[in-house]
Amino acid sequence: MPRIYLSPSLQEYNQFINGGTEEEYMNLIADAMEPYLIASGIEFTRNRPSQTLTEAIDESNEGEYDFHLALHSNAASPSLAGQMQGADVYYWYDSKWGKAGADIIAENFKEVYPDSNKVKTVPTSTLRELRKTYAPSALIEVAYHDNPTDAQWIKDNIESIARNLVLSLTEYFGIPFVEPEK
Repeated sequence: MPRIYLSPSLQEYNQFINGGTEEEYMNLIADAMEPYLIASGIEFTRNRPSQTLTEAIDESNEGEYDFHLALHSNAASPSLAGQMQGADVYYWYDSKWGKAGADIIAENFKEVYPDSNKVKTVPTSTLRELRKTYAPSALIEVAYHDNPTDAQWIKDNIESIARNLVLSLTEYFGIPFVEPEK
C-alpha cells in the first residue's frame, strides 16, 4: 500500500481576494481528498495547521513515505497582483520521481482547470518543502488566490480538485482509482 505525506499550506496569512485564507482552502481540499485516498488504498499522514513548515518537513522525513504532496494557492508579485492565472506544479529540479509525479499531476489537472494552457510543470531549486523532503515530492499551486476568477474557481471546485489529485496519485503509483462510497 503506497504512503504519502499530504501537506496543505500552513500560510494562514495569505488572504484570498474574496475571503478566506490559503491555509483554510488547501485544508478543505486535503479534507476532500481523504475519502478518495482511503478508497484507493493510499495511506496518508497530514500536517496540522498548528505546525511550522520545518515541523511538517521533519515529520515527513521521519516516516517512510513514497511521495510528499504539498497543496498551495499562488499570488502574483505586487506589480501583477490579480492579473495572473493558472496552476503550477513544482518539483525538485533533479528528482526523477518528483518530476514524474509533477508531470502526471499537471497533465491530469488540465482536465479540471478552466484553461489547460495555463497548467504547467516547473522545476525548482528554491522551494524548501521540495528541497528538504526525503520522499519524491511535488508542490501544486492550484490557482491564484489574488485573482478573483481563480480564487472563486478554487472555492467552487474543491471536490473536483481533490478527486483529480488523488487520481493523479493512483496513476503515479500504478494502482486503480476507486470512487469512495457515498
